[in-house]
Amino acid sequence: MQKVGFFRSIHVKFVLIYVMLILIAMEIIGLYFARELEQTLKTNFTTSIADRMSLVEFSVSEEMIKKRAADDPMTLEKSLQDVLSGFKSEDINEVRVINAGNIILATSALNNLSMVGQRSADDIVRKSNASKAQYDIINLDRKTRNRILVRATPIVVDDEVKGILYLEANIEKVFKQIDEVNRILAGGVAVSLSITIILGILIAQTMTRPISDMRRQAQAMAKGNFSRKVRVYGNDEMGQLAIAFNHLTNQLQESQSSTESERRKLASVLENMTDGVIATDRKGRVSLINDSALLMLRLTRDLVLNRPISSILGLEQEYAFEDLIQVKESIALDFSTEDQPYILRANFSVTQRETGFVNGLIVVLHDNTEQEKIDMERREFVSNVSHELRTPLTTMRSYLEALADGAWKNEEIAPSFLHVTQTETERMIRLVNDLLKLSRMDSRDYDLNKEWVEFNYFFKSIIDRFEFSKSQEVQFIRLLSSTELFVEIDTDKMTQVLDNIISNALKYSPDGGNIRFGITMSEDFIKVMISDDGMGIPQANVKRIFDRFYRADRARSRAMGGTGLGLAIAREMIVAHEGEIWAESEEGKGTTIFFTLPFELQEDGEWG
Repeated sequence: MQKVGFFRSIHVKFVLIYVMLILIAMEIIGLYFARELEQTLKTNFTTSIADRMSLVEFSVSEEMIKKRAADDPMTLEKSLQDVLSGFKSEDINEVRVINAGNIILATSALNNLSMVGQRSADDIVRKSNASKAQYDIINLDRKTRNRILVRATPIVVDDEVKGILYLEANIEKVFKQIDEVNRILAGGVAVSLSITIILGILIAQTMTRPISDMRRQAQAMAKGNFSRKVRVYGNDEMGQLAIAFNHLTNQLQESQSSTESERRKLASVLENMTDGVIATDRKGRVSLINDSALLMLRLTRDLVLNRPISSILGLEQEYAFEDLIQVKESIALDFSTEDQPYILRANFSVTQRETGFVNGLIVVLHDNTEQEKIDMERREFVSNVSHELRTPLTTMRSYLEALADGAWKNEEIAPSFLHVTQTETERMIRLVNDLLKLSRMDSRDYDLNKEWVEFNYFFKSIIDRFEFSKSQEVQFIRLLSSTELFVEIDTDKMTQVLDNIISNALKYSPDGGNIRFGITMSEDFIKVMISDDGMGIPQANVKRIFDRFYRADRARSRAMGGTGLGLAIAREMIVAHEGEIWAESEEGKGTTIFFTLPFELQEDGEWG
């Protein structure tokens, strides 16, 4: 899990929010306090100034309304100057008396006496004169750069402005007091914030420590470690959450153990199934496949996963995933080649939720090649047996019907008809006997009566019998071993094997041809060869001559009384003797049959 950044940490966020709330509250309180303090100090200052100026205002007013004689040496300007000269105050810098025409009549500042008699240029004076109201403004002294309070108070008598009392007071002290209080307040805020931050960190830790523990536990759980537990720090909501988290950890551990156990069981079942199993997601892409399915499909896992199931099964031309969901019957998958049949059978099962939402598809593959091959061989076997039995039965029926119709009375025809009927009957008996032999061999009921024989002598005796009784001009060539070769065989069954092979060689050998007999030996087996100069077998059909009812030339074989089971019986008997049999042939040049038998090379005198 990615580490949380410092500024993204809930601990830092909590402290910042806590500090910001306190800071905002203190700022609001500080601003309100500073504003009220400033207003109060200003009000107190102006009130103090007004109280001290009330007497001056009264005196000035009396002087301005006082009537003087023409010969009175005390003019208005002089009397007003006397009134202002007697006024002294630390806070008041200057007091001026200005008449209704904005002419300065007197001033308390001795250094500004030159202004007496000049017109006042202050706007506040004109405003007060025009509106008959008192005005206060705070200006900046150009010389001292201190703030001063400027006040213009109209002197009104009988609703007539007689003059303006102009005042400049030093209010800088008030602002210095406000700044000092603000500094004290700022210091208090800084101290308060420091304490608040420390308390916020401590308080935040009490809330974020359980969350951090749960985060670390969640990371450990993601890695499969369920042994850790979250510490419970109290019985509050965070403590209850920690208890619930620990309970959840226990439940997840049990569920994970159960799930892992079931997963192992499922994996074991899937890996040991002989059938292939494929699972898809809801979009039809392969999400799981066992080794048996990979072996059946002859693919690797990386070529299968996340690919569409219809493409994997070779059904993309016929079925989409939506079609496969609706399939109820199994589908045959034919991967056969010209050389080898290969057929799989696929069964489909839909996985879905209780709401009917399709989660995916389960496909079970079964190798049906052998079953299809058995079914095909069974159908072919039944067809061949039916055909082989129908031919003699049809012939017998025809001749018997002719005899029943009166042909038995004809002394020339009747014996011939009876002979044909007898021949076909014997042919049917041979066919049935051969079928019974193959049936016993299929059930592995070989019933071998083995004995030790010298194979050269045994083989010669059979060749001599055929050479003595042959009716065609065929030359026998013997390429036998001079070494005594002792083998343990069932002489009756091995005689039948050699009879079937030599009979076939005689049947297909032309007059003047050769039949060659040979024996070679290896370390632990002998190889027997019987070769003819017959018509041969096409290369594509050489392996089929040991199949039941197969004939290279059906018409000629049937005319010669063959059943098509001789080499099939020979193969079963050689296998029963733990040997192998095969053929080599070239069309138009003949056929050679080989078979092997296990043997032991005996020392001289051991069999004397």
